[in-house]
Amino acid sequence: MRRRAALLFPLVVLTLALAGCGGSEEATPTPESVQGTLPAQSESTSTEEQGGGGGGEVEGDAEAGSQIYNEQGCGACHALEAANSTGNVGPDLDDLAPEYDAIVEQVTNGGGAMPPFKDSLSEQQIKDVSAFVFESTH
Repeated sequence: MRRRAALLFPLVVLTLALAGCGGSEEATPTPESVQGTLPAQSESTSTEEQGGGGGGEVEGDAEAGSQIYNEQGCGACHALEAANSTGNVGPDLDDLAPEYDAIVEQVTNGGGAMPPFKDSLSEQQIKDVSAFVFESTH
């Protein structure tokens, strides 16, 4: 019995010692050095760059789009500070801040509770109202 205890004691001590190793240090995936460079930043960026990629180039006239937004009653469903509209059926456009291409797609084809406007607005009118929403929210 004593022999077993004598063999177990060093094993228990070794196990406890190994379990305590590194207990006070925290591993981190942070590299010690970084290689490469970041692209140069310019003071002015295009509308497409401001959108975070995939936003598309704004092709419409925002001023004309403001009038279309009001004439079509968009504010009855959407909140948009620039139009003083507080609708709450559709998304709050100020909070959503959608990309230009997404706005064109939604106005053209509708989705969710929103009807499509491709049969009631011209392609240019859709671009104009999309430009108004985009420029008002970015």
